[in-house]
Amino acid sequence: MAFTDEYQFESKAGKGGDGVVRWRHEKSREFAGPAGGDGGRGGDVYIRAVRDIALLSKYRNKTRFDAEDGHPGEKKSMKGKNGEDLYIELPVGSVVTNLDTHEIFDLTHEGDTFMVLAGGQGGYGNENFKSSRNITPKQATTGKPGQEGRFAVELRLIADIGLIGLPSAGKSSLLNALTHADAKVGAYDFTTLEPNLGVMYGIVLADIPGLIEGASEGKGLGHKFLRHVRRTHILAHCVSCEHDDITSAYHTIREELKRYDETMCEKPEILILTKTDMCSPEELSEKIKEAKKLSQHVETVTLYDDESVKYIGGVFARLENEKLGI
Repeated sequence: MAFTDEYQFESKAGKGGDGVVRWRHEKSREFAGPAGGDGGRGGDVYIRAVRDIALLSKYRNKTRFDAEDGHPGEKKSMKGKNGEDLYIELPVGSVVTNLDTHEIFDLTHEGDTFMVLAGGQGGYGNENFKSSRNITPKQATTGKPGQEGRFAVELRLIADIGLIGLPSAGKSSLLNALTHADAKVGAYDFTTLEPNLGVMYGIVLADIPGLIEGASEGKGLGHKFLRHVRRTHILAHCVSCEHDDITSAYHTIREELKRYDETMCEKPEILILTKTDMCSPEELSEKIKEAKKLSQHVETVTLYDDESVKYIGGVFARLENEKLGI
């Protein structure tokens, strides 16, 4: 199932039930006065955050959500049943915009719940119109319509550590080695067409599809995934040792982050030199020196070496614990 991080839907809260005209029947008193009940209230529409990033993909063929209407009033002055509220479940990290009112709802934590549309009030039964001058009222009112709206959902993944870098920087391979995420890997650029998540020691890692120069302006496959970098706590910037000029590769990504949102450059960062087996020990030594001019925290990893992978995993865990004050 293809990953979906943008979605639009329409929704309508329930209509209020109609009030009714009814009469009270008592022994020896056939018409004892009005007894029409009020209509029930229409159901409200809520959005609720759950931990399932695939939910938007499951909704791809469903673009309409309607709450239940309120039931009509009943005899003996009984109110109609309220319509059942509707809860639309969306992935944690979703930003929901009401396209009509421009109100924004941010589902940051699991269980976050917001009412987005209110159900209509029920109509009045004829008992409400009884008075000394009108002892046999025959009027009742209809229920009010529920609110309607069009909504846009933008999913922004919430991860502890985001793996960023140019295409073929080894991000997916590193994610697989650390978390057994089974992300697709290939010997060509743009293998990753959608973000991948993995969990290591309770830490959520996100592999962000490769970015290129001009990504912040909409170029390349990775530009639409820049939003996911926003909500990562720590950036793990992967630079492949295949690059002759790792400084240029590093600054290409940093510049795109800055153009998209300057605050992203303020996140804690670790620079990881990947594919270290692609160069000689002397070349690697020079690349490490060059990397240390770019970042205060530089590590190297050889994905074919289990010890190297375990070490990087330990570094990630330590960085996350330091951020949490552990």
